[in-house]
Amino acid sequence: MSNQLDQYIQSAGDWRKSLRSNNRRTVIVIMIFFAIYLCLGLLVDTYVDAEKFPQLPLQQIFLNLVTLQFFPLATVVMLAVAGISLLVTFSLYDKLMLLGTEYREITPETAKTTQEKQLYNVVEEVKIAAGLRYMPKVFIIDANYMNAFASGYSEKSSMVAITRGLMEKLNRDELQAVMAHELSHIRHLDIKLTLMASLLANLMLIVLDLFFYNAVYGRRSSNDRRGGGLIFIIILLRYLLPIINVLLLLYLSRTREYMADAGSVELLRDNKPLASALLKIQGDHDEHRDEYKNAYGKTRHENVRREAYIFDPIQAGIEPKVSVADLFSTHPNIKDRLTAIGFKNDKS
Repeated sequence: MSNQLDQYIQSAGDWRKSLRSNNRRTVIVIMIFFAIYLCLGLLVDTYVDAEKFPQLPLQQIFLNLVTLQFFPLATVVMLAVAGISLLVTFSLYDKLMLLGTEYREITPETAKTTQEKQLYNVVEEVKIAAGLRYMPKVFIIDANYMNAFASGYSEKSSMVAITRGLMEKLNRDELQAVMAHELSHIRHLDIKLTLMASLLANLMLIVLDLFFYNAVYGRRSSNDRRGGGLIFIIILLRYLLPIINVLLLLYLSRTREYMADAGSVELLRDNKPLASALLKIQGDHDEHRDEYKNAYGKTRHENVRREAYIFDPIQAGIEPKVSVADLFSTHPNIKDRLTAIGFKNDKS
């Protein structure tokens, strides 16, 4: 497994360019989510106000809502629900991420082995290099497969969790590179951004479903010919929006993975440890595919952690029973990730 990196040609990857370009892409995706969410709220308001003002064309009603001549009640309510949901989710997210696993927090006092003490020291070193004000909580998950993730809605609430398999199978440099990747997620506010996008996507689908059934099966004036146009738009969104949401979320997730990889290289000033760690993690999943498939399947709530993991088990053919959206990988493939940090396969 250690010879896998010999198949790649090492160069100086431009991690600064990667950080800048992927950060721009993230801003664009988040803005698109907010724009769709607001437009959906205004569409609901237009539908409601069309009943109140049958003499006005739909375009005029929509314009009055945008210019606040009509109060956009549905839009305001949707924004309030999103805000409350975000606060609740942020406050519970780190606990939700560990649900279903057997885990233990590691501190200087609770570390039992040399490897556990080394893990805590490595996280502390990377925390200082990253300029974080607070030390993340460190958890070990009792599992043989190799994986890790970060969580927390702020630096103060941040935590990192790694499996025992990852701690035991990586050398110190590789472990440091993985922890630099995870702390880069914290430093770049990735958890907050991806949670915000996921929550908006889920709320949009809930609102759209309620809107769809009300518009199609609810009572509406038969004299209102404008209703047909609105219903057509609603039906179109009902089938297109879930696909758009999935594609945007996948794009956002992959973008943040590229940024965290670049952040790891930035912190360590070396791209080789992360490249070696990624290849070792993938190789270990390939080698123990059946064993890990069984282990992932027995661990509850893996769908919650999957997007946050440093390695998506689906890339090794391990497919936990989760949602239809999981037919697509939330992570770039290893070859693309290595290329982004300066390694090119010399056979390609």
